[in-house]
Amino acid sequence: MRKGIQIAIGCAVVAAVGAGGLTLMSSSEEDAEPITIGTAEVVTGLDPAGVYDSGSWALFSNVYQSLMTFRPGSLQPVPDAASACGFQGSGLTTYTCTLREGLRFSDGREVTAADVKYSFDRIRAINDPQGPRTLLNTLKSTRTEGDRKIVFQLRTPDATFPYKIATGAGSIVDRESYPADRLRTDNKVVGSGPYVLETYKSGDKAELRPNDEYEGTGKSGETGGPVTVRYFTSAAAVSAAWKKQQLDVVSGGMPPKELADINPADPDTKVVESAAANARTLVLDQHAKNSPVKEKAVRRALAALIDRDAISRDVYARTVDPLYSLIPQGMNGHKTPFHDTYPEPDSDRAAEMLAEAGVTTPVKLTLGHAEGTMNEAEAKSVRKQLNASGLFEVKLAKRSWATFQESISDHEFDGFLISWVADFPDPDTFTTPLVGHDPVWRTGYESKRVEDLILKTQQEAKRDRTAPDFRAIQRIVADDVPMIPLWQQKDYVLSGNEVSGTEYLSDGTGMWRLWRLNRI
Repeated sequence: MRKGIQIAIGCAVVAAVGAGGLTLMSSSEEDAEPITIGTAEVVTGLDPAGVYDSGSWALFSNVYQSLMTFRPGSLQPVPDAASACGFQGSGLTTYTCTLREGLRFSDGREVTAADVKYSFDRIRAINDPQGPRTLLNTLKSTRTEGDRKIVFQLRTPDATFPYKIATGAGSIVDRESYPADRLRTDNKVVGSGPYVLETYKSGDKAELRPNDEYEGTGKSGETGGPVTVRYFTSAAAVSAAWKKQQLDVVSGGMPPKELADINPADPDTKVVESAAANARTLVLDQHAKNSPVKEKAVRRALAALIDRDAISRDVYARTVDPLYSLIPQGMNGHKTPFHDTYPEPDSDRAAEMLAEAGVTTPVKLTLGHAEGTMNEAEAKSVRKQLNASGLFEVKLAKRSWATFQESISDHEFDGFLISWVADFPDPDTFTTPLVGHDPVWRTGYESKRVEDLILKTQQEAKRDRTAPDFRAIQRIVADDVPMIPLWQQKDYVLSGNEVSGTEYLSDGTGMWRLWRLNRI
């Protein structure tokens, strides 16, 4: 499928053209050959009320529509299903949106304000442990005024609410097709996004055709061409399909060593590097039964032993950067308090921490991780580091991705390795859901100081003014150690030169703009 290719680094390109909006690419023929894109991202479900992961939300941004969205390269949300949205008054507690006219679901039914209210209400009513309710924790109620106006009433001021409803959590579903009190499980989608999901086989592929009825920010009188997304269970499988020329585009999942070895002068590989904020973390679950990480000294000792450079070098061939903070580099307020507090791996210092707290060593820990070659290699690296100190005895527990999420909810691990991809381009996406009130993983960590600082940041409409408070949050987290940041990584997209638009595919806003892909 691939032909000769040129090299391009996409971040600068996206920034330069972002103001032009989401221009949908046209297909030369209705029966054009689909662009095939491969990924190792996992889709855990198709119902917006039951999933909160980057792989699922990437697909959602194509088949569902939200009130707000992000243009390529822009950090500010703009209306999509809405014609206009905004806060009412100065209190940041009442947010209203007016729907565009002429919106229709893929089953032909008109999209109304009642559908929007229904979509948000069912997320909160179902309250699925794998769902996105925690992201909407400031939402108190939703009401409609006529067929097109929606009013959101917030519990507390939240300047980030427009960002949150631009994510997969804001996906609008057909109230006549999705049950109010349970998840839809038939692998079907009724949405109003740029694409219609024609067929879907979990863990295998999704076949998408352009939605000619789509109306939104991306509408320009034309739609993108057909797309087939192929899902792979390992980086090796993605690489094998790419080398066999079975894929036109790869977005996520290539082995780090192969990414590191790409020659920028190679005419057969076009590489686009996105600014996505993907942070890898060792989360410590204080709710786990009889877990030793309930003891703060144990958590701090773990932080004092982790060698991020070794993980970056030995596991990821330096395609990741060591991360020393809750908030990744490149985001407002980023600092490095874990480096300041634990500058180098130090087993003597860790031993002192444990001895002063009266902790008997070696401390036995169960470390959970999802299956996959790189996940296993990383987990083994962390185990080796901790066990080599003589202070810990770590046992690994591998799970499939779906079972891994269930095990986290059931508090089966003392700690687990997991990535957190930014839901939207604001540091709140790394504070509220991870260490705020009712956090996504419910690990038992609570901090009144952190929660108060989060509320303070949410009350500031001018987001650059929140940096001091976000820095304070990071310092507290480095001291309490509810989790240990390990590394951050940008996303890479590979393609052939017969495909355009890869520079717009992903840019750190959580969107996956398949409609921007087109054959040249």
